[in-house]
Amino acid sequence: MGLTISYIVIAIYSTALILIFLYSLSQLNLLVNYLGYKRRNEEAPKFNLMDPTEIPYVTIQLPVYNEEYVMERLLENIAKIEYPKSKLEIQVLDDSTDDSVKDTAAMIAQLQETGLDIQHIRRENREGFKAGALKEGLAIAKGDFIAIFDADFLPDSDWLKKTVIYFKDSEIGVVQTRWGHINRDYSTLTRIQAFALDAHFTLEQVGRNSKGHFINFNGTAGIWRKECILDAGNWEGDTLTEDLDLSYRAQLKNWKFKYLEDVETPAELPVVISAARSQQFRWNKGGAENFRKSVLSVLGAKHIPFKTKFHGVMHLLNSSMFLCVFIVAFLSIPMLYIKNAYGHLGWVFQVTSFFIISTIILFVCYWFTYKSIQGSGFDKFVDYIKLFFTFFSVALGFSLHNTRAVLEGHMGKRSEFVRTPKFNINGLTDSWKGNKYINKKISPNAFWEFALMLYFLFGMYSAVPLEDYGLFPFHLMLFLGFGFVFFKSLTAKA
Repeated sequence: MGLTISYIVIAIYSTALILIFLYSLSQLNLLVNYLGYKRRNEEAPKFNLMDPTEIPYVTIQLPVYNEEYVMERLLENIAKIEYPKSKLEIQVLDDSTDDSVKDTAAMIAQLQETGLDIQHIRRENREGFKAGALKEGLAIAKGDFIAIFDADFLPDSDWLKKTVIYFKDSEIGVVQTRWGHINRDYSTLTRIQAFALDAHFTLEQVGRNSKGHFINFNGTAGIWRKECILDAGNWEGDTLTEDLDLSYRAQLKNWKFKYLEDVETPAELPVVISAARSQQFRWNKGGAENFRKSVLSVLGAKHIPFKTKFHGVMHLLNSSMFLCVFIVAFLSIPMLYIKNAYGHLGWVFQVTSFFIISTIILFVCYWFTYKSIQGSGFDKFVDYIKLFFTFFSVALGFSLHNTRAVLEGHMGKRSEFVRTPKFNINGLTDSWKGNKYINKKISPNAFWEFALMLYFLFGMYSAVPLEDYGLFPFHLMLFLGFGFVFFKSLTAKA
């Protein structure tokens, strides 16, 4: 490898490492915010639901698409919501294209007979996908406040009583709750998904919200003020994460968001790798699309303080960290050979310490979020160590898949909104087999993930003749991560 090419590799590698380091510093700052946060929910103005004149009118929107396996569970659960029927409307925004439509209509008809104000709303096309369905429902919604639940969410019966009360403050545009996971322990795949989501719903959401930084409505398990949606420009379907898009437009208009860590809304995690892939692709591509769409507005907003802008930019770049991680991973083997070929460049490899420091920072941050939900103690810490490195390895294994999503998002390549199939998995004995919504095709990325598994096996081997074992643990995790994703893609098992 020529010296010029070596310098180019070093420059790209170092840039990616520095961006990862900046991201880890932003996470560390969020941890400081999280640990220093004193709950102020009790001090906030609240509606008195004992006073009939203060009970607000609420519309619950249920955007669904081909949800045969969970519709009955969803509707039965929503029907148990404790709220005056005269102030509650339910919209089933059904874009389904399969036989589930008839069953859904029949279940809704039965609920209507109980006196529940529930409507089955159908569209002629899926224009705008979920955003389009929400927008169409909003146009005829009776409620001043709009609660949204995806088909796999199961709010407690007193959920509205715990959340809608905070809209007494006229500046609040959104109240968001924390996601729970009814099938957390179903498999390794569900455990690591729960681990990552728990970090977002504790460290990130609380850490940002406690200091007035931008957070995002998470697409479900939250309530919007109807006036806020309209003031921010309504739902738009030009990104794959319409929730993040509207969240930023609303907060740029000075609407406040309130996050309730203590209110958990249980939901089902994807249990097969193809479903996890489609969800990850949508989230990460949508994040990059929203960076393109919103970053200049955030940076140019004169009323936003610098620190909020910094966290906003890092938030919008969240998914782009997969691109940086993939670059660092892929170039780590050429860097190993550059180090041994050009002794005078040895000082450059001090930048590798940035990745080690970043990993340590994330390890510390995630421990605090883990113990806030799972508890502390020596046994829990040992479990955490195993789970963290499992999560880290599998996240590395997803880096190629997610990098492709991020690049498409940054380049403006449009793609269809692919809903994550639901399975009605509640416990360890439930099976996903026979689900007709599962994508039976092997992902085209699987071949490249197999090639990368071998590539990092070569990286591990390279440590022996070069007598340099510094990157061996990193290459081992990459080998295991890409191997996990590849073999699970072949077997379609979680």
